[in-house]
Amino acid sequence: MSDEKKKSNVVKLTPAKAKKASERKWGKPVMDLGFCIVPSLLFRAQKRLHLKPRHLGVLVQLLDFYWEEGRYPYPTKETLAGRCNMSPRQLQRIIAEMEEEGLIKRIERHHAGTNGKIANIYDLSGLEAKLKELEPEFTEVKKKAKAQRKDVALPGHKMRNQLKKASSAKAGS
Repeated sequence: MSDEKKKSNVVKLTPAKAKKASERKWGKPVMDLGFCIVPSLLFRAQKRLHLKPRHLGVLVQLLDFYWEEGRYPYPTKETLAGRCNMSPRQLQRIIAEMEEEGLIKRIERHHAGTNGKIANIYDLSGLEAKLKELEPEFTEVKKKAKAQRKDVALPGHKMRNQLKKASSAKAGS
């Protein structure tokens, strides 16, 4: 069999168009370094959750360590503080504020042999519960907005007629 025939039988399994959207957006080398899944509701409900930007920054860093359900993150204070560009003491204050809001809970860990302290576990079940509690309300608003967008596209929609009347009244003045 000639080389020409061998080449014609080759089937490309991953055409350029099949690249992941994230790779097209950020580039494969960037995505190869990893990614973090953050629910959009966390951002949309930021004010409702009483999260200041510094809280959100720390939470996003914690979420980057949260890979498996039920296995909460346990980065060291130094690692988290360094990633957030703050001192370990600032980080402790921010975490304490989020604990007061019921979003996270620090669980101290100690080395079995020496009883020396090791990195805390950060239990995020409070944040998970609050997001699940807020979800129905945000879903309802999203459904209403979708229905409204669909409705406004229909001929004779009352709002469109009101806008026409308002613009013709302005033109007449």
